Parts: sequence; C-alpha cells; structure tokens
Amino acid sequence: MLTSHVVPGKLPPMTDVTSAAAATRLRRSPLHERHTAAGAKFAPFGGWEMPLEYAGGGVLKEHTAVRTAVGVFDVSHLGKARVTGPGAADFVNACLSNDLGRIGPGRAQYTLCCDDATGGVVDDIIAYLYADDHVFLIPNAANTAEVVRRLRAAAPAQVTVTDEHEAYAVLAVQGPRSAELLAALGLPTEHDYMSFSAASLAGVELTVCRTGYTGELGYELVVPAEHAVAVWDALFAAGASFELRACGLAARDTLRTEMGYPLHGQDLSLDISPVQARSGWAVGWGKPAFWGRDALLAEKAAGPRRTLRGLVAVDRAIPRPGMTLHVGDRQVGEVTSGTFSPTRKQGIALALVDTDANLTDGDEVEIDIRGRRAPLKLTKPPFVNPSVR
Repeated sequence: MLTSHVVPGKLPPMTDVTSAAAATRLRRSPLHERHTAAGAKFAPFGGWEMPLEYAGGGVLKEHTAVRTAVGVFDVSHLGKARVTGPGAADFVNACLSNDLGRIGPGRAQYTLCCDDATGGVVDDIIAYLYADDHVFLIPNAANTAEVVRRLRAAAPAQVTVTDEHEAYAVLAVQGPRSAELLAALGLPTEHDYMSFSAASLAGVELTVCRTGYTGELGYELVVPAEHAVAVWDALFAAGASFELRACGLAARDTLRTEMGYPLHGQDLSLDISPVQARSGWAVGWGKPAFWGRDALLAEKAAGPRRTLRGLVAVDRAIPRPGMTLHVGDRQVGEVTSGTFSPTRKQGIALALVDTDANLTDGDEVEIDIRGRRAPLKLTKPPFVNPSVR
C-alpha cells in the first residue's frame, strides 16, 4: 500500500512548476525545492503538489530503476495520524477492517476504513502498531481528514486521535539495491516484511519501515518534516554507487499497477467494497466488530455483483480507466486502472467485471477505444513476479 493518489480516471496532467500551488493553494512537500532543482514536473495529488516525473529520465527510466536498481519517491503527501491512550489498539481494531490481534508491536498491517452502513471503502491505510496504547496510521492524502474525523467521533474519552499530516515526510526507497543503499548509510535493513524500527541518520531520528507500493524489496522512511532535506541529501550522497534515481508518482502508478495493487478512488472507493475488490484478506471476518461488518458479511454471503479482475492486452491496445468491457453485444464491466506495462511491454489493467458474466482467467473480452474494439485476456494479478520479500 502507501498509496499515491491520482485523480480518478487518469494520471493528472503535468503542470507548470510555479503556477499550480499558487492557483489552487496546494500543499507542498518539505522537499519541494529539491524536486524543482531536479527538473520535476508537478501534478496535484490529494491536495498536494507532488513530482510526477523528473527531467533526464521520465517514467520509463524511473520505473526501470526501481525494477533493476533503486529509486526514491517522495510520498510526503500521504497522511499521518496517531491514536494514543489506554486501549488505543483495541479501539482502532474495533473500527478498521483488519485484525491488529494478528500482529505485535513493531509490525505494520494493511487495513481498510469502511463505511459502517454500506461497507464501502473510505480509505485504505497502513497501521503501525507501537503498543497497546499507541497506533500510527498512514492513510491516503485526500482522505486523511475524513479518516481522522471518523475516528475522533467514535473515540472514547481516554483515546486521542491526532492529525499529524504535515509533521512528517515519507521517503520510499524501493528496488533490489535498496537494502545495500540503506546499509551503506548505517540504517537497519534486516526487517521482516511489514515491520519497522527506530533509527538515526545524520543525527536525525526516523523510522525505517519494511513497506512499499512497488512490488520490489523496499523501505519507507518516516522522517520529521524539518529534517527531510537532510535525509534526502544523505540518500543521494551515497546513492550514485547504487544507481539511485529520483522517481515520481507516475512511475509509482505503473509499478503498483503491474503488481495489481489497488488505488483508492479507482479500484477501491465508497462504491467499491473490499468484497468486490477481492480485498477480503484485509478483513478480520472473525472479529466481533469493525465498521461495515454487517454489510460486508451480507455481501460476502450473497456474492458480489462484480469483482476486480486483471486484464492483459492481446494486441497493442493500452486500456485506460473508464473504458468499457464487452463480450459480443453485452457490456460486462469497466476498467478501473489501466496503463502500459514497461516491464511486460504491453497494456495491463484492473477492471470491475460482472460476476454473472461467468468469465474465468484466460477468457477474452474487448475494450471500447473510441468506437474501436480491442481484445484483452483475463489474467490473475500480479502481472510481474513480486520481490517484496
């Protein structure tokens, strides 16, 4: 997870470096000046102005760097919230979908904030369990305020929910050489997947998390915002030996799509439940309480009317969000995420497909591209072999 937030339907257009924030009062990362100096093209993401891609490379080179060496993403737009006080972990567990009882302190968990009435997904979140009285949450940028609002409204008197959205920067160091780079800086790298630990770099106290959104070996550094530049500079001072490349959120989107990772607002939403999105593995079905439990149990028992499936282009077509799927004269679904896969050199997509169409992996459907039909084959994601572990 640690999802990027593209405007639903397509990647946002590149914007002039100087005009976007002023025009719409977008928030900026504490690393904004570093991105500008590196020739970044910016785009709005969840109320923030963030790098889409950088000069001297672009999406394909940035994508390839993460698959073959190491790339670093500034994902400081992602939300940060802290839940503290007696029973904080139990409170979070009674609200969010996954079961914190499955993990212990020092571990992280992918989970969902669902609407209690409908079971739709308000947001997908990474929860970091520090202790029974301390949980740190990283929701998506655009949804942070709503997640915090819902938690505060439900919290008992002894539990405090704090919005720390701008207090921290998050740097995602991803790729097969990411451990080498961090080790060269004296940072810990022997984490199990989905675990975290405190560390220090250049006198800066930070948290090293064995998490990511690319499908590669990788880490995410949660850094106090005022020290983000020092950590960024330290990474690049050591990074030349490891072919480190700054990567923008366009490459992050192609990487996560190759893995079949859902993006909130496209593949998950208030209208797309975890049952439909095949994210039931992130639901603690045996828990006595979590938001949306009754609605989701009912949908699971009845069977969803549509499910999220993978698609691979048979020819040169590139599926895009919003394109409709057809079998003969019948419309059977719609693309939610679609792109060109730099690794496979072909179009790939996630799509919501009607369950009563009775399609199985290997079956072909057609997408409508401005009135022209193009074939795609249903394929179970991921579209590339994962290397996260």
